[in-house]
Amino acid sequence: MAQSKGWVRRYFKAFCKGFFVAVPVAVTFLDRVACVARVEGASMQPSLNPGGSQSSDVVLLNHWKVRNFEVQRGDIVSLVSPKNPEQKIIKRVIALEGDIVNNGRKRERI
Repeated sequence: MAQSKGWVRRYFKAFCKGFFVAVPVAVTFLDRVACVARVEGASMQPSLNPGGSQSSDVVLLNHWKVRNFEVQRGDIVSLVSPKNPEQKIIKRVIALEGDIVNNGRKRERI
């Protein structure tokens, strides 16, 4: 009986050590490096959700590039909706700072 209690105690102790190491590492990774998000809707078709409204795609959002201001034309970015702060939206970057945009298309700066 004493051996079985010792085994349970060792197992519980090892589990707690792993848990208290893994949770902060996972939270830091998801906050600072990358996270997984689900994309619904048709606004990014055919790149995302080619099947239409019946399906949703799962994407990996790279926080590192945004923190280092490495966003380029053609990148897909996720941001908080200006109309509804509780909603995240996904858009494609068509222009960068200093570019002139005309009717939704980038035009070279003269």
